[in-house]
Amino acid sequence: MPVSTVYRGTLAHSTRDEALQILEDFVLGVDAEGKIAFIEEGQNVDSLSQTWGFQTSDVIQLEQHEFLMPGMVDTHIHASQYSYSGTALDLPLLDWLNTYTFPVESRYKDLDYARNVYTKVVKRTLRNGTTTACYFATIHTDASLLLGQIADDFGQRALVGKVCMDCNSTVSYYKEPLKECKDETLRFIRELLKKEYAHVKPVVTPRFAVSCSSSLLHTLGKIAKNNDLHIQSHISENKEEVKLVKQLFPDCKSYTDVYLKHDLLTDKTVMAHGCYLSDEELKIFHERGAAISHCPNSNLSLASGMLNVRNVLNHKVKLGLGTDVAGGYSPSMLDALRRAMDTSKVLSMQDAQHQTLTFEEAFRLATLGGSEALSLDDQTGNFEVGKDFDALRVNMCIPGGPVDMFPGQGPKVILEKFLNLGDDRNIAEVFVAGRRVVPFPDL
Repeated sequence: MPVSTVYRGTLAHSTRDEALQILEDFVLGVDAEGKIAFIEEGQNVDSLSQTWGFQTSDVIQLEQHEFLMPGMVDTHIHASQYSYSGTALDLPLLDWLNTYTFPVESRYKDLDYARNVYTKVVKRTLRNGTTTACYFATIHTDASLLLGQIADDFGQRALVGKVCMDCNSTVSYYKEPLKECKDETLRFIRELLKKEYAHVKPVVTPRFAVSCSSSLLHTLGKIAKNNDLHIQSHISENKEEVKLVKQLFPDCKSYTDVYLKHDLLTDKTVMAHGCYLSDEELKIFHERGAAISHCPNSNLSLASGMLNVRNVLNHKVKLGLGTDVAGGYSPSMLDALRRAMDTSKVLSMQDAQHQTLTFEEAFRLATLGGSEALSLDDQTGNFEVGKDFDALRVNMCIPGGPVDMFPGQGPKVILEKFLNLGDDRNIAEVFVAGRRVVPFPDL
């Protein structure tokens, strides 16, 4: 297949063996299906042009202060909470849900309201370099389908979950009876798959054990298994929640055991937070191939806890980063990456033996780690031949940008500066499966 686009310059990505690999003066070709056709040293450009049938004059040359990196993967974000992001951070988790979250989410039966918020959150996350997002929507099937449509319209790769919850004693109007929840979940899955969107798929979404009966959890486990679907939920986010789960499920050994006994802990499961998981629970995550989404902004903003990332990695559990809007106040994965490093440094202050997370490791979590956590690493997450070209073109000398550059600063320094100081102004272009999705086309 002939190539449609060829880039030459600096590439930065992660591999299974290296947290950061920087390729200087490399040539990367993208074929007509949006897949990476080749990655080779720049000196081979002439022979590559003959092999792949492109003109060397058509090669897009990146400037010295530019580089390509994989698109970032947000493994946990509540699209429906975006309207109040940056506010309402004064309560602990369970009070926060009852006071702010459930009343707002109940509004999504209004499709005009849903369209406005969902359009804005998809565009904002794309502008911030999120090429893949794992979304929680609400209990409303039609609005959840609308989120899938909007993600597809703008070209974002997404897993979309219609929220399932049949228990809510505090905000009683925001829940569904068991049968309705089952029927509507099946309708959501059926109708979303029928659309045959290229990069948008359903994910089975029990909100968390606190708001789901055992019957509902069993039902959702069967639905996920019968349809070979992804699963997302929350686990061990704050201490009060963990105690409540013990009371609600006394026959289960742990929070992890709740999901395990209901067939919801699979190699396509991603669980947000995990701040209080024991080593025994982490072993179960590893054995089952389940993943954790580290949401450091939310963990700090709601004073929930701090995840020991080093311990999770030492247990060889798949791990990605999540913004967790709106418990996390920022929709930017760069913020998630920074807060992950901050949390690790706080843990180092508390324990001198703690090995602090490096920026290279945080970069991997935001890209390849996220794709592994969502079991999408066969399609995206880094630059490998045959994978989709999900990428950011980063320009560190953009006019009016947030970062000042200085002579002699090489690619690794430029990348570190972007990760620590950059923002959406530095993200000149965003690609998903070879399609340029930012800047947004004029419609």
